[in-house]
Amino acid sequence: MSTVRSLPSRPAVTDKREAILRAAISVFARYGYFNAKVADIARAAGVADGTVYLYFRSKEEILHSIFDRTMEEAIAEGRQQLAAIADPREKLRRIAQLHLERLGADRDLAVVFQVELRGSIKFMEEFSTAGLAEYLGIIREVLEEGQRIGIFRADMNAKIAAKMFFGALDEMATNWILSKKRYKLAPMADPVVDLFLNGVNAA
Repeated sequence: MSTVRSLPSRPAVTDKREAILRAAISVFARYGYFNAKVADIARAAGVADGTVYLYFRSKEEILHSIFDRTMEEAIAEGRQQLAAIADPREKLRRIAQLHLERLGADRDLAVVFQVELRGSIKFMEEFSTAGLAEYLGIIREVLEEGQRIGIFRADMNAKIAAKMFFGALDEMATNWILSKKRYKLAPMADPVVDLFLNGVNAA
């Protein structure tokens, strides 16, 4: 969600772990998770194969770590920025902007999130019960806040609406990856939010 920031300065041991994660994102995006080898990741990170196993037990754990780290950063940034916004409608707009800005700033990360993390039912089940549930919860909380103050329909199912909102952003990101045209992803946020808030009925 805003532009991807460089990782903060940390001890050398952690830096090596981060280098492996960054390399894994690039390798998974290029070769696909199932075709990628730990040796490919090690080579891209500039470390020995055995060094990867000092930090991660398996290729699957690396994928989990990429997901967990990205979701933790996105959720932390989202909560921080939403705390300064009063209007639930503007909160939804900021969520959308942050979502598409983060993925749009890092195409390899977007490929991993939109394609590789969905490579199996097992992966999808695991990630759906992890950080994604909390992320959807944030959206639902904003919608429920809008219901309480009379901005959003009282009869709306906030849980379903949150999934619809996320689904629209998710489709924008997937289409951006697959499109042969080159365009910026972040500007798609406003049209998605406007359509979500105003519907398709003529005024």
